[in-house]
Amino acid sequence: MSPRRVVDLSHPIDAAIPMFPGLPAPEIAEHLSREASRAHYAGGTEFVIHRYSLIGNSGTYLDAPFHRYADGADLATLPLERLVDLPSLVLDRAERVAAGQRAIDVADLDGLDLTGRALLIHTGWAARWGQENYLDPNPYVTAAAAEALVAAGVVLVGIDTWNIDDVEDRTRPVHSALLRAGIPIIENLRGLEHLPPSGFRFFAAPLPFRGGSAVPVRAYAVVDRE
Repeated sequence: MSPRRVVDLSHPIDAAIPMFPGLPAPEIAEHLSREASRAHYAGGTEFVIHRYSLIGNSGTYLDAPFHRYADGADLATLPLERLVDLPSLVLDRAERVAAGQRAIDVADLDGLDLTGRALLIHTGWAARWGQENYLDPNPYVTAAAAEALVAAGVVLVGIDTWNIDDVEDRTRPVHSALLRAGIPIIENLRGLEHLPPSGFRFFAAPLPFRGGSAVPVRAYAVVDRE
């Protein structure tokens, strides 16, 4: 039996990360420098305090239902049991995406036991992170597949692309179906190729901003046995 391991599934955040077109990049700045802090502490003691300014939809981030619906759960009221220690599955479609097939449809879900589980969709798109072609038309879940995910009882859906919907479809049917059902969405995952198809637990707790719609998360998986 292989030892337990933790797999980091989040992209680091800095000012150069890919952003949805039209959204500003994160800003990370010193609010109090180490040098300036010395006046507040005993000799030899210093700290740095940073200020972070960013759009909630930055890096690897979670969409709460409030992102789409005014009456949906926000980041502060989204139940933690839908976000952490989730039994999970990986749906690997990287080879098919590499062959030019972008849609993840109902047939791709055949045979998956999704009830009470998180589904993480591996398309291989994360390998483009930091390149201009990351924001090319993306692999996406179809509207019919989204409805099937809701019916199957999935509790969270994540994908390693910059949108779970086809960005050319402005109705955003996947966001609409999943978030209406209270199912959180995580976009811009990475590292899914390091996970087994099943037998791991997924974690992605957001900061509990009242009235918050989306926020970066430190997503990770714990693989107990393989």
